[in-house]
Amino acid sequence: MSSRVCKHCGSSDIDVDQARGDAVCMGCGSVLEDNIIVSEVEFVETGGGGSLAVGQFVSSEGGLKNPTFGDGHFSGMGSESRAQTLQRAKQHINTLGHQLQMNQHCLDTAFNFYKMALNKSLTRGRKSDHIMAACIYLVCRTEGTPHMLLDLSDILQVCYQCSAVKNDFKF
Repeated sequence: MSSRVCKHCGSSDIDVDQARGDAVCMGCGSVLEDNIIVSEVEFVETGGGGSLAVGQFVSSEGGLKNPTFGDGHFSGMGSESRAQTLQRAKQHINTLGHQLQMNQHCLDTAFNFYKMALNKSLTRGRKSDHIMAACIYLVCRTEGTPHMLLDLSDILQVCYQCSAVKNDFKF
C-alpha cells in the first residue's frame, strides 16, 4: 500500500513491488511506475584495484532520457564537481602566484596547465597543492621568471627534497 493516488481511476490502492521495481494500481491495473530506482549505491572493484559505482543516475528534474551505468553514473554529476574543482584551483593558483608577485598572464597560464593536467588525469593520487605549485613552477621555467622551486616549497611549507613532493612535480 502507498499514499499515492492513481491518475487514471483515482484509487489509492497502489501496490509497490520493490523486487519487480514497479507500482501498479489495484483498482484499474495501470502501471504507474516501472524501473523504480533504489536509493542504495553498490560499488564493485575494478581490475586495477579501483572502485566503480554501479547503478543508474536519475536527475532530480527527471530530464535524463537514457540513464547510463558504471562510469556514466558520474557523468551527470561530474560537471558540477569539475567546475568546483577548477574554481578552487584557480583561487589557489592566484593566491600562490600573488605571494610570489607573479603577473596575471603567468597565473592564467598556470591555470591552463592545471586544466590540461586534470583532463589527462595527471592529478589523481597527488596532493592538489603540489599539482598547482607544479603548474606555477612550470610557468616560472617557461617564462623565465626568477622564482625557484624552493620559493614554492617555502610558501607551501613542505620540504622540496622529500621524495613525495618531487614526484608530484613530475608529470
